[in-house]
Amino acid sequence: MTSDDAEIYALKAANWLLSNQELLDLFMGSTGVSENTIKSDIQNTVFLVAVLDFLLLDDKWVMEACDAMKLQPELMQTARLFLPGGDQVNWT
Repeated sequence: MTSDDAEIYALKAANWLLSNQELLDLFMGSTGVSENTIKSDIQNTVFLVAVLDFLLLDDKWVMEACDAMKLQPELMQTARLFLPGGDQVNWT
């Protein structure tokens, strides 16, 4: 996967999130993002990172998104690693 592939994956995930009103409301409430910000930042890498970070909080959300998008769920974490701030932290 390349960083471009990761951005495309994240953009698909963001579009799926926008189609799921219940989860979108939760995303907006927990991040403080507004509908106007979503519209203006939908292709901004920082916004896309926030979407993936949010979805990765719950395996159920990952599975629902990936099933709907016909994408491999394990690639969501891989995509996140290829975007800014995606380095895994080793706490030991």
